[in-house]
Amino acid sequence: MTADPNAATQAFPPPPHRRDSPARYLVPALVAAAVAVGLGVYGKVHDPAGTAFNLAGFSSTGAVKSWLATTAFFFALVQVVSAFMVYGKLPGPSWSATLHRWSGRIAFLVAVPVAVHCLYAFGYQTYSTRVMWHSLLGCLFFGAFSAKMLLLRSERLPGWLLPLVGGLVFTGLTLLWLTSALWFFRTFGVST
Repeated sequence: MTADPNAATQAFPPPPHRRDSPARYLVPALVAAAVAVGLGVYGKVHDPAGTAFNLAGFSSTGAVKSWLATTAFFFALVQVVSAFMVYGKLPGPSWSATLHRWSGRIAFLVAVPVAVHCLYAFGYQTYSTRVMWHSLLGCLFFGAFSAKMLLLRSERLPGWLLPLVGGLVFTGLTLLWLTSALWFFRTFGVST
């Protein structure tokens, strides 16, 4: 018996259709909760060091963190606009998806040193309402970000899920910026 290389391959029955279960979203949700709680617990039990880094050219660590946070917030705004382009809600260039991915990467990479400094230098603090909200939002932001990264690898997501989680990440970063960088600039002035 010879095989014809041009013949159609044997038709196998399609795999049975699996019903999407909400349980498949449980892992990203549990990871998000573990990240948020883990950061909060570490921040609470860690003895604050007072400072972790400073960069030449800046007047204070607060200025460094505020400008890095502002940079992250700017790229988060680019993320939102490019997401609207990717989803066809705004006209955009063919490279909108690339812009979306890279602006998110840059925003995250710029936000990490700020978060590391906050955790190491100050920990999880609750001595004022602003600081308490900032500490809580920092933990929630990195938890939501972790969930978003895991969901990106999932197939057949409901069309509303990724924009919802992305919106939570953006809202978290916006509130973090409002309770830190904007507060710093209003309190100490816009300086380097």
